[in-house]
Amino acid sequence: MRRLVRNPIAVLSCTFIAVMIFCAIFAPIIAPFRYDYEDTSHYVSTPSRPDSRHLLGTDTLGEDVLSRLIYGSRISLSVAVVTIFIECIIGLPLGLAAGYYGGFIDTALMRVTDAMFAFPDILLAILLRAVISPPSGQPLPAYINLGTLFIALGMVGWPPLARLVRGQALSLRGREYVDAARLAGVRDGTIIVRHIVPNLIGPVVVQITQDVAGVILAEATLSFLGLGVQPPFPSWGHMIYEALPQMQVFPLLMIAPGLLLAAAVLAFNFLGDALRDALDPRTSTLQTGGR
Repeated sequence: MRRLVRNPIAVLSCTFIAVMIFCAIFAPIIAPFRYDYEDTSHYVSTPSRPDSRHLLGTDTLGEDVLSRLIYGSRISLSVAVVTIFIECIIGLPLGLAAGYYGGFIDTALMRVTDAMFAFPDILLAILLRAVISPPSGQPLPAYINLGTLFIALGMVGWPPLARLVRGQALSLRGREYVDAARLAGVRDGTIIVRHIVPNLIGPVVVQITQDVAGVILAEATLSFLGLGVQPPFPSWGHMIYEALPQMQVFPLLMIAPGLLLAAAVLAFNFLGDALRDALDPRTSTLQTGGR
């Protein structure tokens, strides 16, 4: 923690992420309006005066841009949290089984992982979204729409985590304390839980932190293509798409969600890099001059 705090980029990233989480949790209190409120007297208005109702203006439907940006952080973080949870449920057990047991289990599981790597992530997510969604033309309830999005992104994102856990488990299973536990008659499940898992938490946390950035960007991409979160729920990617026709006249409609999306992705990527440096004992030794 001390090494992490000494990194100014990490502190700035953590601050932005904390503000983003705060806005997502308390969006109904912070946002000036509901995400679906339409002000019929202000269609596509520019940022107003400080005493006005709409600080960042309104979109083509008269919806407050600032409110939709705040609610959009809730969508981005909820998709990221649930998707990462699905990735962990699939990737952690498969990686542990492949790395600890090896042999045929390792070969079979890694071939499945390699097959998943062969497809582009976004293309595979679009395919899965199309397969598990009802036929086009039928309106999707909100929970089904988000559920299919969670499943599609989770099924795409687990291979890198499984590959990482497998490599760590391969390294850890040959350590002396693991051999000693095995010779003492400790069961494989107990060895994995007590000796393998605690020692790979650091790399997994770093990978998950950087995966969050990828999930947020993937959700925005799918929403931009019309395959993600559906209106009236706000998504930064869909807000960018809706702003395309007004790009030259009202560029703020695109700039505002674009900047927030870029800042969120950079914050999680920078935090992942800082965590890797803070958790790596070799890096800490170099920074302290070998003491």
